Parts: sequence; structure tokens; C-alpha cells
Amino acid sequence: MINVTELRPGNYFLDEGNLYQVIDILLNKTAMRKMVAKVKVKNMRTGAITELARNSGYGVEDVHVDKKTMTYLYDDGQAYNFMDPTTYEQTPLPHSVLENEIKYIAPNSEVTIVTYEDEILGVLLPAKAILTVTKTEPGVRGDTVSNGGSKDAELETGITIRVPLFINEGDKISVDTATGKYDGRA
Repeated sequence: MINVTELRPGNYFLDEGNLYQVIDILLNKTAMRKMVAKVKVKNMRTGAITELARNSGYGVEDVHVDKKTMTYLYDDGQAYNFMDPTTYEQTPLPHSVLENEIKYIAPNSEVTIVTYEDEILGVLLPAKAILTVTKTEPGVRGDTVSNGGSKDAELETGITIRVPLFINEGDKISVDTATGKYDGRA
């Protein structure tokens, strides 16, 4: 058990049967009152982001999660299949676990799988994903008034984002995984 005031962003802990990851923490101390820790957390099982307020002295169970690098292979219709590159063991992850993350994972790319006591919690995405443009209209020179100098582009994972006019089919681009926006050429 550790005191809630000792938590830092990135820590994992158990509280009331829920497994959380700390996103941010704010310690508030006013006169005549105990310190209050406002902890912004992500529930690792549901994906919900909430804020918990706990008084100093409140104990939570510090947990250690395992992180393993795996390669994304394919989607079999029921689950996404990943392979451990050292043992070649394949692990299927249900579609519900990776609803948002799969948009940024190209086949044969490496990702970090997070597990806790053999329970797969999800995938840690890199800050930027390198993806190939599979479909886009050619940019028309001088056409910056009607669409602001950008156009739609479909990427190899199936998502569509706005890209500058100079991007063509086959180009590799960097996409910010936090915002889902174009970040530059790769």
C-alpha cells in the first residue's frame, strides 16, 4: 500500500477493485484541512477517464504491469492477432479491447501490449504512427481557397484524415496518435 499523495503520472494502482493508470495529479493543501489529492485516472479495464479525490493518508495498492513488444499480424474477423517476435507465440486481442487504437496500427508494425496478471489491458501507442496513404485525390495547384490547402486521404488502416495538397498516394506520413491529425512526412 502506498499513500495516494505519492502517486505520479504513469503509475498504476488498484482502488476499490478497479485498476487505474494515473494521468495527472493535483495536491491541494488549504489551512485547517488535510491535503486532498485530485487524481485524474484512466480505468484500464473500461477505458473511462475520471477524477478521484482522496485525502492524504488514503492508501492504494501499487501494482506492476507487464509490457511486452509484439508485432501486429492480421484481423481474423473476431480478434486482432499479435505475435511475440522472440517466441513466435500468437496472441489474439478481441476487437473491443482495441476499438480506437487499431486505427494507428499498421500490419507488421510493433506495439507494446500491457498486461496485469495475465489479463490483457490494451496497447500503448507511440506518440506518432507512420502510415502509408492508399487513396487521395491529386492536389490542384492554387486550390487553397475552397478547402484551406488540405484534402482527404485514406490511410492503410482505413482511417481518413486531412493532409496538405502535396501529399500523394503511396507517401508515408506521420500521424499524431493523440489527436489523429497529420504531423508531417515520414
